This record gives sequence, C-alpha cells and structure tokens, in this order.
Amino acid sequence: MPYITKEQREELYDRDPVNAGELQYLIAVMISDYLSDKDKYEYQTLNDIMGALAGAQQEFYRKVVSPYEDKKELINGPVY
Repeated sequence: MPYITKEQREELYDRDPVNAGELQYLIAVMISDYLSDKDKYEYQTLNDIMGALAGAQQEFYRKVVSPYEDKKELINGPVY
C-alpha cells in the first residue's frame, strides 16, 4: 500500500480521499478499527473481512465498471 504522510492522514478526517493511496489508507483504518473491537484475531474474523472486501469489489464491478465497459463497447466497438 502506498504510504501517506502523517499530515495527509490527519487531513483525511476532514475531507474525502483524492487518490488511490488515500482511499487504501482509509480502508485499512476501517479494517483496523473493526479488528480492534475483537478480543483476538480468529480465522473467522479475518475471513469475514476478506469476504467483505471481495463482496465490495464485486459490487463495484457489477454496478460501476461493467456498465461503463458496456457503454464504451457501444461507442468503440467490441474487442472480438
């Protein structure tokens, strides 16, 4: 993960992320906060986090990326 400065980290609590590094940092903070509420690391908890990340990725692809690609295919034609 690209590391961001302490100043950038502090600013992120007052504004939205503007690049992928900042977005990744905020996701990592959310995961860290979620884990800190647990008594100990267990496989199930870690697996739940991995599942949530995978689900979010799939939903983003289904709702945002795929329609964008469909639109571009209509404009530019299919690859095959």
